[in-house]
Amino acid sequence: MAEAFFLTNTNFHMPDRTFKKLGNFIHSTLGIKMPASKKQMVESRLRKRLIELKMKSYNEYCDYLFSPDGIEEELPEFINQITTNKTDFFREPAHFDYLENHALPKLVKGLPPGRPRMIKIWCTACSRGHEPYTLAMVVNEFAAKNPRLTLNFSILGTDISPRVLKASRKAVYPHEEILPVPLALRKKYLLRSKNKKDDLVRIIPRLRKMVTVRQMNLIEKTLDIKPGIDIVFCRNVMIYFDKKTQDELLVKICSKLRSNGYLFMGHSEVIQSQNYPLIPVAPTVYIKKNDTIIGQRVMNE
Repeated sequence: MAEAFFLTNTNFHMPDRTFKKLGNFIHSTLGIKMPASKKQMVESRLRKRLIELKMKSYNEYCDYLFSPDGIEEELPEFINQITTNKTDFFREPAHFDYLENHALPKLVKGLPPGRPRMIKIWCTACSRGHEPYTLAMVVNEFAAKNPRLTLNFSILGTDISPRVLKASRKAVYPHEEILPVPLALRKKYLLRSKNKKDDLVRIIPRLRKMVTVRQMNLIEKTLDIKPGIDIVFCRNVMIYFDKKTQDELLVKICSKLRSNGYLFMGHSEVIQSQNYPLIPVAPTVYIKKNDTIIGQRVMNE
């Protein structure tokens, strides 16, 4: 009864001033645009936190979030609720076809048999792991078809949300989520739970070892990642940023991408500026040119 009384007496309407304060914080901290049209979404996503914390208004929550205790304890939960983590295995499958049939063959072209080659891949927003583990399946299949080459793969997945990174490390998924994975790859790379009632699967250990995940905020001035990346997947990320943040992120990505490396973006994201050392080679797939001046800046390999 007490809980029911709390719920019916909670003010779940967010004042415009509170939304503006949260929106400015989201934009400055996460780089995500927060126009007035997003107010209902923010209200909806934070409502659960108000209930869990037994707070009666968004103003009360806002005061707590920006307090010293809130910044330390609540900020990770706030980020979890605000960020969008839509993802699927083999999402936008044409990209993985291009990767296997065009990008990878060009990256290893001319490699003598027996000479080791490390292919470095970066998923800029890995969410719960669907994308990096899809990549792990694809590159393993490519290696199996090219046994004369000594290929090793390193896949880094980054995300700002601690919750999705935890799920990515665990690599356990409901059976319904693995339906886009071709049947032959399911049998090869997925393990069914011993408890049939769970209806869960887990990525096999060999693939899990290939993937490293860690927290990263893409709008930070400098990104803690070494240059020399062969392939960057930055799909359906730019759409959440304003133009200035998009430009800054593209410059940072280009600085990490090796010459003749590949950048894959979402199909709703198109690079139109000529200020980047990128050449389109397929829909929303780009290759980095050699020694290129970017605006007034020279990007050194």
